[in-house]
Amino acid sequence: MRSTRALLAALLLLGTGACSTLGQGADDRGTDDPGAGSSGPAGASKDVVLVTHDSFELPKKLVTQFETDTGYHLVVRASGDAGALTSKLVLTKDSPTGDVAFGVDNTFAGRAVQAGVFAPYDVSLPAGAERYLLSGDGADTLAPVDTGDVCVNVDTAWFAEHALPPPTGLDDLVDPRYRDLFVTPGAPTSSPGFAFLLATIAAEGDGWQDYWTALMANGAKLTQGWEDAYFVDFTGGGGKSATRPIVVSYDSSPAYTVDKKTGTSSTSALLDTCTRQVEYAGVLAGADNVPGAQALIEFLLGADVQAALPRSMYVYPVRDGVVLPADWAKFAVRPTSTLDVAPDEIESNRDQWLTEWTDLTSR
Repeated sequence: MRSTRALLAALLLLGTGACSTLGQGADDRGTDDPGAGSSGPAGASKDVVLVTHDSFELPKKLVTQFETDTGYHLVVRASGDAGALTSKLVLTKDSPTGDVAFGVDNTFAGRAVQAGVFAPYDVSLPAGAERYLLSGDGADTLAPVDTGDVCVNVDTAWFAEHALPPPTGLDDLVDPRYRDLFVTPGAPTSSPGFAFLLATIAAEGDGWQDYWTALMANGAKLTQGWEDAYFVDFTGGGGKSATRPIVVSYDSSPAYTVDKKTGTSSTSALLDTCTRQVEYAGVLAGADNVPGAQALIEFLLGADVQAALPRSMYVYPVRDGVVLPADWAKFAVRPTSTLDVAPDEIESNRDQWLTEWTDLTSR
């Protein structure tokens, strides 16, 4: 899911009083801490090493709270986006580079589970989290921490100015009225881009290739990553030369395009186009500090961290009863149903789907 979400939050919340966060740069992450290897609780290692994606960010006061309450020192090792993170975890599974991993999502979980990356955890899930557990294999090794939905977003202000009704669903994206107006990150190079591909597969079934053929014929633009799609090409993202008012982003994105003067958002998410993403945390098989890893997962599932997730990592908590920020409650509307593909089906077909997608979009 995710350097994408943290980047959007950081850029659009700049100057609005967001909490300071851990992990603003590689030098802040403490991987060379001189106390590494010293004793902690019950003679265990003082360090608990978290392997995660590049956008892991939490308020420093919460990290301090974790270290004070547990006696462990948190060491964060960033490993790219969700796809790169998963690949590195699989490649190092026989000699893990940390104790716990966070950021493997449901689109990549099957690969990590099949490779034996994670060990069963001994952590009680808070109310509400159970609904996000993986089905079948992996349910006892990956604890759901946060969730969100990749959806098509539209620049409603642009459509009002051009007297054109905005699209309402996937079918509209192949309508000639919206020719050359849609941009999406590529499926092989972007987590939200791959999620959008999955949404079209869930919606179109065996006809997804025909849909993509029609989508490309209608002038869809592909970018390397979400940042280019949203901040360069999307008219609602602030790009000076932007020409496309339809983009793949998140259901929470409209909460960050709110005009302070009018109190209204200039964008909206098309809730019939969304696919669900869930991010998980798990104890790495062969971890040096299993108690510290389990303590960290409990911390991520605790009420304080769950309440901080919308602002710090631009995602929804899995814990019931967490009060969302006021702008989220109003503008970050969630879909009542999503276009989802089961993790085991994703894992069985990923390479074939990406090969077919590349062939279709390269014509």
